[in-house]
Amino acid sequence: MREVITMWRHTKMVVLVALTAAVYAAILIPLKGIPLIPGFTEIRPANVVPVVFSLLFGPAGAWGSAFGNLIGDFYGTLGLGSIFGFVGNFYYGLVPYKLWGKMGPLSSGQPLDARSGRMLLEYLLVAFLASASCAAIISWGVDLFGLVPFGVLGPIITFNNFIAAGLLGPFLLWLMYPRAKRWDILWTEIMEPQEISRAKRPGVGAALMWIGGMGAVVVGVGISTGLHAALPFTFGTGTTGLGVVAAVFPFLLLFILGCLLA
Repeated sequence: MREVITMWRHTKMVVLVALTAAVYAAILIPLKGIPLIPGFTEIRPANVVPVVFSLLFGPAGAWGSAFGNLIGDFYGTLGLGSIFGFVGNFYYGLVPYKLWGKMGPLSSGQPLDARSGRMLLEYLLVAFLASASCAAIISWGVDLFGLVPFGVLGPIITFNNFIAAGLLGPFLLWLMYPRAKRWDILWTEIMEPQEISRAKRPGVGAALMWIGGMGAVVVGVGISTGLHAALPFTFGTGTTGLGVVAAVFPFLLLFILGCLLA
C-alpha cells in the first residue's frame, strides 16, 4: 500500500483526490434529507463514485472517497461515526484497484472498458467486497460506541453501496475509462512503478480480503441479531456490545493484512 503515501508527490494525483472528493460530496449532500438511519446513512446513489474512481485513479480515489464522505457528513450526519466513515470510505475506494486482476480465474484479464460478461462479473465481485468491507468497518465503529447495532447498519450499508455501484458503475466506467486514458489521468500512467507496492502474495492477499471482509459482515450480523444462537423473539432486533466488537475485530485485521499483501 506504498502508493497511498507516494501518490502525494504527484500534482495530478492530488488534483484527482480533490476531484473525487468534490464529485462524491456534491452527489451526497442533496440526498441528506432522505435518511435510512437518521444521523448515520441515507439513500446514496453517490456510492458509485468510490468504486469507479478507484479503478481509474487508484489511491487518489481512495483518499477522495474518504474526504468526500467527511465533507458530506458536515451536512447532517457529522458525529463519532464520521471517524469510521472516513476509514470505511477510504477502504471502499481502495479495495477495487487493489483487488482488480488478482482473483485468479475470477479475474477477466480484460481492459476496464471491455463490455464482456467476464469483465462485468469481476466488476460486480470487486464492488460487492468493497461495499461489504466499508460496511464492516463503519458498523464495527458505531457498534463500539454503542450508537447503532452492527446487525442493523451492516446490511443497510452493504446493499446501499452495492446497489448504486452495481447498477450505475459499469456504464460510468465504460463512459469514463476511454476518456481518462486519452487524457493521461489513469493512476498507473501517472505514478512510477517503484512508487507502487509490489504484490507479495496477490492470491493470498485477495483471499484474505474476501475472508476478512465478508467474515466481518457475516459474523457481526449473526452475533448482533442473535442469529448465531437462534434466540426466539430476539432475531432481527439488533444489539450492541463488546461481544460483537471482539468477534469482528480479527476479521478486520485479516482484511487489512490482505490489502497489504495484494
